[in-house]
Amino acid sequence: MESSKGGGWSKGGQESAMDAVPYCCAACDGGEVPGRGHAIRGRPKARSLSAAPALGSCTDFRRTQSLHGPSPVTTFGPKACMLQNPKAVMHIQDPASQRLTWNKPPKSVLVIKKIRDASLLQPFKELCIFLTEVKGMIVYVERKVLEDPAIAGDESFVAVKKKFCTFREDFDDISDQVDFIICLGGDGTLLYASSLFQESVPPVMAFHLGSLGFLTPFNFDTYQSQVTQIIEGNAAIVLRSRLKVKVVKECREKKQGVVDDKGLILTNGDTDTARRAMQYQVLNEVVVDRGPSSYLSNVDLFLDGHLITTVQGDGVIVSTPTGSTAYAVAAGASMIHPNVPAIMITPICPHSLSFRPIVVPAGVELKIMLSRDARNTAWVSFDGRKRQEVCHGDSITITTSCFPVPSICFRDPVNDWFESLAQCLHWNVRKKQNHLSSEEEEF
Repeated sequence: MESSKGGGWSKGGQESAMDAVPYCCAACDGGEVPGRGHAIRGRPKARSLSAAPALGSCTDFRRTQSLHGPSPVTTFGPKACMLQNPKAVMHIQDPASQRLTWNKPPKSVLVIKKIRDASLLQPFKELCIFLTEVKGMIVYVERKVLEDPAIAGDESFVAVKKKFCTFREDFDDISDQVDFIICLGGDGTLLYASSLFQESVPPVMAFHLGSLGFLTPFNFDTYQSQVTQIIEGNAAIVLRSRLKVKVVKECREKKQGVVDDKGLILTNGDTDTARRAMQYQVLNEVVVDRGPSSYLSNVDLFLDGHLITTVQGDGVIVSTPTGSTAYAVAAGASMIHPNVPAIMITPICPHSLSFRPIVVPAGVELKIMLSRDARNTAWVSFDGRKRQEVCHGDSITITTSCFPVPSICFRDPVNDWFESLAQCLHWNVRKKQNHLSSEEEEF
């Protein structure tokens, strides 16, 4: 589905080169993106959207994308795709009818196992033997999994290990080689699987062998029949949206001085400012916090170029609907079903009685920067990984990605979600009230 004008997303679901187009906020002087952060920080702060210029003025704010989230890419890895529903309206498919199908029979599978967990050794071996010898699949395993002494020293497993294809995180690209993924462990294994694929993600089947298991609906007791169903393409899926995060960091270096006739280096103390950009795909949340500092974090939060508020507290969480049941719910946020197109903004211990969590449309662009008068730096992490410091001049831009994680359901997206709420979080568990007897009703 092609989004509305200026949506920044092409018909095939690929992101356009929106970053190359100069982008202006409501009150700026037309400066391009690199100068936008400085221009905003240099002006008196607007506390809300109501402070923006009125529509029709010479500084009209024009959206660069739709409030709707991007159309998700519906091809997952090299062979999987979503079964098309001919009754779909406006090419928007009902989430309840989203089912997995294969363009070609799957031949390769990535098995992700929780590291340093002895209880998973036997299930891992059983599954790998089943996949290689019974199903004839090519099995990909991370190299550090096979370095576990309990696996490396098992002579009965040597013949199976020789059939594995191994890879190393951040070194080997397996995005076009894996047809689907099987996770053994807790929710962290699904988050790790997401981090391995920065674009299209193969379908993920997650077995509940960890502690919580909110995102892992399958029981390992019947793994053979369940894996067989997936290989045959008989399964419902839920598209878990991810956040596309761009971190731009300023790198300041001293200018090289001039050597005089006495061999001394002369410099006026000026610095060269360069920018370094990094991108991440995030399944749960982006967390900006105060780190080791004892001061409040003080960060400005922009929405589509407008300064909407300044966060003063321990930090702020920007989460997907999937992440709403993780750190965000512990910080007081609502729980959102993964099929709802939205982004949640949750403050962490704000020093304000009125700062409540909010939900914004999936298509907005959020930007987080240190406030001009912040006493300390901040720290940011992505699904609990890649933690790094945020200094003055750095920016974190967040919007919805067009590459979701296709998570395979045990039953369907609705039943699986409420089952997880009940079993994992004990949602609305309370001792039932006794009914009134006939004598009590008279009073």
